[in-house]
Amino acid sequence: MRNKICEELNNTDIGKLVNLCGWVDRRRDHGGVIFIDLRDHSGFLQITINPDDGANLFKQAETLRNETVIMVSGIINERPKDSINKNLSTGELELKVKDLQILNQIKKNLPFPVSIHDYENTKEELRLKYRYLDLRRGKLLDNLKTRHKIIKIAREFLDNFGFTEVETPLLTKSTPEGARDFLVPARLSNGEFFALPQSPQLFKQLLMVGGLDKYYQIAKCFRDEDLRADRQPEFTQLDIEMSFISEVLMYAKAIACCLVGDQLPLVIVPIFSSPLSTAQPFLPIALPSIERPTNFF
Repeated sequence: MRNKICEELNNTDIGKLVNLCGWVDRRRDHGGVIFIDLRDHSGFLQITINPDDGANLFKQAETLRNETVIMVSGIINERPKDSINKNLSTGELELKVKDLQILNQIKKNLPFPVSIHDYENTKEELRLKYRYLDLRRGKLLDNLKTRHKIIKIAREFLDNFGFTEVETPLLTKSTPEGARDFLVPARLSNGEFFALPQSPQLFKQLLMVGGLDKYYQIAKCFRDEDLRADRQPEFTQLDIEMSFISEVLMYAKAIACCLVGDQLPLVIVPIFSSPLSTAQPFLPIALPSIERPTNFF
């Protein structure tokens, strides 16, 4: 279907035929020429539809509503200088449409505006009910991509230090911990239940007894407890366990240094601390300061 995404387009594509797929973010009719802001997961591109390119094509474009899913084919042109949008990576380009296909037509009004041009304060209950629409706003997608980068860096870092990622069971025996367990009925054993783990604590200790030496896991945890500002019944944690080690915090601090580096690079940070010391380790490295990723959902 498509052969490009919005963020891939640049001045080298001028004059080329491209196919794009995405959502109608906004439609504007200026003096007989229809301008549409096409949005995909990577960004935006302005597309233009002229009556001279065909009456049927123009009539079809007139029916488009915001969030209609379309596929367009056309030639990439340079925008007039007075219409360049410096806020977009594709702000100097536009697509002159030769063919338009509607993949999914909007038939009813959406429960809340999705376009960044119509952004409004929407009740969180409504956003959660229509989470797939809320994701289209871009901010939450950016959070997911940032989360992916963080996990990727953590995996690379721990792999370089000889850690082994092990996936532990989710259906297990109930053990005394800090909260109540979520229980799952066992169909084959009437009256008995599995418990969802509050943490992989017992499993990782068994792995150490078994001689694994260094373990980690991006672990799902479940706790039936009252909600807190940074806690919900289901959450994910980076779980680490090691054998024959005197300084555990050095690894956590080194991972943190990786995550706050310029554009999240992988760096190996030498950290020195005396065994069993409660003093803060010395970090002989200077890393640039960046905005830390927050507000994950």
